[in-house]
Amino acid sequence: QVQLVESGGGLVQAGGSLRLSCAASGLTFSTGAMAWFRQAPGKEREFVARIRWSGGSTYYADSVKGRFTISRDGAKNTVYLQMNSLKPEDTAVYYCAASLYYSSISASGYDYWGQGTQVIVSS
Repeated sequence: QVQLVESGGGLVQAGGSLRLSCAASGLTFSTGAMAWFRQAPGKEREFVARIRWSGGSTYYADSVKGRFTISRDGAKNTVYLQMNSLKPEDTAVYYCAASLYYSSISASGYDYWGQGTQVIVSS
């Protein structure tokens, strides 16, 4: 059974930092990617960052570039999202997603999703 379990969300003041984790089980990665998406109230789910499992290349949404860093630990099948210089507009539920074959920036390219973790940035 495939499971993605996120953790690390919470409440933080603007300018602060948080690190999200996503532990994957039931999956064996050799290709594909893992990604973070987010969804704010009343808005559509949007791409944040993705990392290819093979080679580790990364890609970021313009809105988080330079502030967020995605990384992976292959031994633990875990992906992280380090979020620095947080802004109130970063407030959202953050979702981890996994694809065994592709490295899309579209939500439709991912087959497995976590339950989400709430991030609230106060001004």
